Amino acid sequence: MHLSAERSNVLRLAAAQALFQTFSVMVITVSGLIGQSLAPDKHLATLPIAMSMLTAAVVMIPASLFMQRHGRRAGFLVGSGCGIAAGLLAAFSISIGNFWLFVVANALVGGYQAFAQYYRFAAADTASAEFKSRAISWVIAGGIVAAFAGTNIARFTQGIGPAPFTMSFIVMSVLSLVAFWIMARLDIPKPSVVEAAGPVRPISQIMRQPVFLTALMGSVVGYAMMILVMTATPIAMQQSGHAVGASATVIQWHVLGMFLPSFFTGNLIKRFGVLPIMGAGVLLILGEVLLALAGIGFFHFLSGLILLGIAWNFLFIGGTTLLTEACTPAERAKTQAAHDFLMFGAITIASFSSGSLLNAYGWRFVNLSVIPFLIAALAMMIMYAMLGRRAAMKSA
Repeated sequence: MHLSAERSNVLRLAAAQALFQTFSVMVITVSGLIGQSLAPDKHLATLPIAMSMLTAAVVMIPASLFMQRHGRRAGFLVGSGCGIAAGLLAAFSISIGNFWLFVVANALVGGYQAFAQYYRFAAADTASAEFKSRAISWVIAGGIVAAFAGTNIARFTQGIGPAPFTMSFIVMSVLSLVAFWIMARLDIPKPSVVEAAGPVRPISQIMRQPVFLTALMGSVVGYAMMILVMTATPIAMQQSGHAVGASATVIQWHVLGMFLPSFFTGNLIKRFGVLPIMGAGVLLILGEVLLALAGIGFFHFLSGLILLGIAWNFLFIGGTTLLTEACTPAERAKTQAAHDFLMFGAITIASFSSGSLLNAYGWRFVNLSVIPFLIAALAMMIMYAMLGRRAAMKSA
């Protein structure tokens, strides 16, 4: 692909990522509050968010297979279409006070999320080898917009309309409509006949490769452990006597930590290699754990969550970059789907477990529970590095 077209695609994907992440942050910000007000049983307040995550996990594999057959652009148009429908249906359900219709709307949010997860893969698949890690970084960097836009739009629109947050979801539909327009101009061809007819191994064989297992371990530890700690943070800060505004500040800086490094993570991977950057991500999570164990002051939460955001960035981009080495072009769809399905399954478990662990055992235990996974991730990376060195010595 011509360099200008390559970069143009990446910029479009980054813009779509910014719109989706803003949409996602708004959903996380308001859906629990709406669930609390509409649910017939207050224990069901977080069911809408849970339904969006569950739907995303279920749709992940069909979404990948759909795009293998019909192309990335068609899939991304379907995804943004789900976002348009989700916003309108959610606004309607809020206006008539129907909780279960609101749950269905959040399931459509999960459909949007499932397709949007492949923005970074689309950038990697169409980029040249030297531009690949930077392309992934640029797309993920689109989420920086969400750190500022998501919560602010929700706050400014919450009082507009027949019921609180009705206008928030209408704005989400508008964001999805803009994403639809951008994706309609994406210049990514369908998989070629050569790619589709290439060698295809069983998915079990692909998943047994050390390179796949290392990529998966990095992505799972980076994403699931981040969700585990981040979800518990506002509650832990409230229990520690911090104001709601303080926790909002911490989460905003955490989101910046997640996306801001994307401007240089790709260059770091290109200079030092993917495994050292992923290893640095693991050590940054350990730094967050040590800060959490050291105290419960505002500085401990703020600095710890910033480290956690940077760690997620290193591990998520590193895992995505490494995964491109695990499959041939004909195997991309099912390999990417298997990776994201397993990763999202772990994220779902972490999000459900976070509150229970915090309420049962406390903030310190939530952070201590992360350590075994960090050890496992480091062990996997070291093993893969040793295998690569041994292979290099044999070839020499």
